Amino acid sequence: MDTPQPPQPISPRQRLKELLAIPERDRTDAQWDEINELEIQFASGNRQDAPQQGDRSNPQGGQGQPRPGGGSQGKKPFRKFHKRRPGGDGQ
Repeated sequence: MDTPQPPQPISPRQRLKELLAIPERDRTDAQWDEINELEIQFASGNRQDAPQQGDRSNPQGGQGQPRPGGGSQGKKPFRKFHKRRPGGDGQ
């Protein structure tokens, strides 16, 4: 005998797509609230896989290796650039 399957829970991303498909003028307040909650949930700072506030590790997995040309060793001194006066020949 076939037992009825419970409805599959809809993913939050799919639900957001469905809500955004509704024209703005036709959305209810509850739908607007749900859209706002889902957008906040998907904001980059609120993602579960986002690095923590104090975590300074390289997201590309660089294991803390310095960038080429970076750091204070071998740094060239700052050069000052002066604007040239109009006229071209320095008079």
